[in-house]
Amino acid sequence: MQKYSIFSLARNALSRHENWREAWRSPEPKPEYDVVIVGGGGHGLATAYYLAKEHGITNVAVVEKGWLGGGNTGRNTTIVRSNYLWDESAGLYEHSLKLWEGLSQKLNFNVMFSQRGVLNLAHNLHDLRELSRRVNANRLNGIDSEILDAQGVKDFCPLIDTSLTLRYPVLGASLQRRGGVARHDAVAWGFARAADALGVDIIQNCEVTGILRDGDAVQGLETSRGTIKANKVGVVVAGHCSVLANMAGFRLPIESHPLQALVSEPVKPVLDCVVMSNAVHAYISQSDKGELVIGAGIDSYVSYSQRGGFDVVEDTLHAVVELFPMFSRMRMLRQWGGIVDVCPDASPIIGKTPVQGLYFNCGWGTGGFKATPGSGNVFAHTIARDEPHPLNAPFALDRFTSGALIDEHGAAAVAH
Repeated sequence: MQKYSIFSLARNALSRHENWREAWRSPEPKPEYDVVIVGGGGHGLATAYYLAKEHGITNVAVVEKGWLGGGNTGRNTTIVRSNYLWDESAGLYEHSLKLWEGLSQKLNFNVMFSQRGVLNLAHNLHDLRELSRRVNANRLNGIDSEILDAQGVKDFCPLIDTSLTLRYPVLGASLQRRGGVARHDAVAWGFARAADALGVDIIQNCEVTGILRDGDAVQGLETSRGTIKANKVGVVVAGHCSVLANMAGFRLPIESHPLQALVSEPVKPVLDCVVMSNAVHAYISQSDKGELVIGAGIDSYVSYSQRGGFDVVEDTLHAVVELFPMFSRMRMLRQWGGIVDVCPDASPIIGKTPVQGLYFNCGWGTGGFKATPGSGNVFAHTIARDEPHPLNAPFALDRFTSGALIDEHGAAAVAH
C-alpha cells in the first residue's frame, strides 16, 4: 500500500490536484451503444452500474446535459427511509434501504450513509391514527417502525419543544430507526466511478435534442454532440421527463414543481436524527458539515424554476423555530429548489413506454433520493430483460388507465 506523508498531501493540495487521477473517464460518445441512459444523476448512474454489474451489459453510455449529479441529486435533503404505506411502495423502498446498508462496501466508496433514525411527527388525533396505520402496515411487511408518545419523542430528540401550548403540539411520532441520511454527491460519484470501472461511458455536457424512432421502436438519440444509436434507451431525468416523452411522441401524467430547501450556518453537532412534520410541511436534519438542512413543501405552481418562492421558506422557518426554539438565532446560509415530477398518486413510473425499447423512470416526486439504489437496480432489470422486475411491475405507466393507483400522498408528504 502506498503511503502518503504530510508533505505529499500538502504538495497535492498546493498543485490544485493537477496530478490526481480522474475518478472516471470523459470519453467522446461512440456512434452506437447497446443501451443509452439519459440522465447523469443518482438513478441514471445506478441503472448503468447495475446493467454492467448484474446483467453483464457494459456497452452502455450515460448522457447528461450538464454535469454529473447537477440536477435533483445535488438539490435534495438526502433523507433515506422505507416506511411507506402500501405493499407495493414498501417493497420497493425497503429493497432500496437494504441496498443502502451495504452500498459503501459494494461501491468501495463512502456514501456516508448514517442510520440515525427518522421521526414523523403527529400533531393531532388524525395524525396519530394515520401514523399508527402506517406503522402497522410497515410491520406486516417486515419493516422496522414504532410509535412514540410525546415523552418518547422528547427522549429520542430532546431539542424538540413538546409543550401543549404550541400551535401544532407534538402528540407523538412514528420512528424508523434504520432510516437516516446519506451524502448526495458521494452517491453520484460512487456509482459513477464503479460504473466507469466496468466499462460504462459517462458523457457530460451532452444534451438530448431528439429521440430517433423507426415506427414504434426507438433507434437512438440526437444530441448536442451528435447522433448516438441504440436499440434500448432508458430515460431518468426527473422533472424534465415530460419534455423527453413529448420528443418520443407520447404524454406522461406528471407535473413538475419546485421543491425548496435551505441550510443554516454550520454549528457543532446538536441534532442526531431526522425530524419530519407533514402537518407543517417542514423537516430538518444536520449535515456532516454542521449545517441544519431544512426542507419545505413544493410550490403550488408548475415550473422548472430551481429557486421557488420565499413565502414557502418563511412558513417553513416559522414551523421549524416553533418546534426548535433554540434555532431562532441561527442564520440561513443558502436556499435552493429542485424540480420534482409528481404523479397523480404520488408514486413513480418505472417501466416500458408505448415506444419499443424506450423505458422511463420518473414521477418520484419528493421521494427520489431515498430510492436511488433500488430504483437503479430494478430499472436495470427492466431494461436488460425487457420485462419489469417484480418490485417495479406495479409502477407501470398503464396503471393510470387500469385504475390500479398506489396512493402515497400521506407517506410521501414532504420528504425528498
